[in-house]
Amino acid sequence: MSNAARTNPPSRPVDTPAAGRPGKQGLYDPWFEHDACGVGFVVDMHGGKSHSILENALQVLTNLDHRGASGAEPNTGDGAGVLLQMPHRFFSEVAKKARIVLPEPGHYGCGLIFMPRNPTVRRRIEEKFAQIVQSEGQIFLGWRTVPTNNASLGETAKSCEPAMR
Repeated sequence: MSNAARTNPPSRPVDTPAAGRPGKQGLYDPWFEHDACGVGFVVDMHGGKSHSILENALQVLTNLDHRGASGAEPNTGDGAGVLLQMPHRFFSEVAKKARIVLPEPGHYGCGLIFMPRNPTVRRRIEEKFAQIVQSEGQIFLGWRTVPTNNASLGETAKSCEPAMR
């Protein structure tokens, strides 16, 4: 590539939308549209919670042909997920089964951590994690093994599947 090509970007059509896209308006400019891995958003603009939002988000994932990098096997890839508000009622139920006592909503946090499958290594990491939480002045509540179903995963994905905690 010549220096001229690097320093002079291609000319940009003025207000010419790509096929099927709206024209330039507000903060939207069709010039910046490009193909990428699938991303979708389903939200309640007022922050409301409902099961239908989750159902719609799962439908978005189902509708996306490409949700992350794919490997040689069609059922091995980067995966996809849904980000949602803390489901306190659900957490209360599963925490009780794991013998974890939860504070009131808004007074705790949680995370999903991909851990090694080796139980000895995993236990050491969990102990170190709990120490760090406590050193930050927080109360560590406990661990829960997240149930998974790997039946649809390819052999490559299964070979490096983490323990979900």
